[in-house]
Amino acid sequence: MSSAVFASGLLYAQQSEAAQSPVKVQINDSLVSFPDAQPFVDGNSRTQIPVRIVSEKMGYSVTSTDVGNQVKVTITGKNRTITLTTGQAKATVNGRTLALDTKAVVSQNRTYVPLRFVSESFDTEVKWNAAVQLAIVEADGKEHAPVIQAKTESKAAKLVANSKQYLGVPYMWGGSTPSGFDCSGFVQYLLKKQQVSVPRTADGMRSSTGTSVFSPKPGDLVFFSSTQKAPANHVGIYIGNGKFISATNSNGIHIDPLNTGYWGNRYFTAKRVFSS
Repeated sequence: MSSAVFASGLLYAQQSEAAQSPVKVQINDSLVSFPDAQPFVDGNSRTQIPVRIVSEKMGYSVTSTDVGNQVKVTITGKNRTITLTTGQAKATVNGRTLALDTKAVVSQNRTYVPLRFVSESFDTEVKWNAAVQLAIVEADGKEHAPVIQAKTESKAAKLVANSKQYLGVPYMWGGSTPSGFDCSGFVQYLLKKQQVSVPRTADGMRSSTGTSVFSPKPGDLVFFSSTQKAPANHVGIYIGNGKFISATNSNGIHIDPLNTGYWGNRYFTAKRVFSS
């Protein structure tokens, strides 16, 4: 029996990672829908799949019988008969006993088997796409691209996320490094990390950067002055939920309400640097 090529990233995925990014299964060009019980990573760091759903999608027949407190499962296809029983670390393939590196189990009212075992038993190659936590089962022997793509963080979201890494950095007049920032130095530093060049002053950014918007969205630049009109003497980054982050004299890099309090009385316009 030839072994399937199976990326170790799937076989040894950590349970914590599986909880954060549930395992998904694709057979040829179709994503398998699991209406209730989902694939998971067991205590031996092996990916377990609901046997009936996946096997039948691959064109195999599945029968099961209760054996005491356990379930005996028989999978038939490709001139092979595979039998395994939950709770046992062994199986038979055409009458030959094979050791498993983990046990089949009953969970969420479904019988699960290790995906590695199924793939190797039927000489089926399975590839792992770590970006989307996707096992691609190439049941037809052909190579298949993932049918789902990893979500790409928007530039605006990346700007917001990066800005929060500097919370608590002290204020420094003329500062433009993580040792200390003033308001425009902070914004300029972050945008430079994303290959965006802007003027060094708050009003320079207001007058020549981005597009004016009435209602800011996360990642937009927000501008302030004591007269609530140009020229701006303070700039920050709107982070959502009515708040913005900026370098302040009193608190360094700090998050404040945009529309109330001290800054609410000084806010007057916003500019959008990233369109998406």
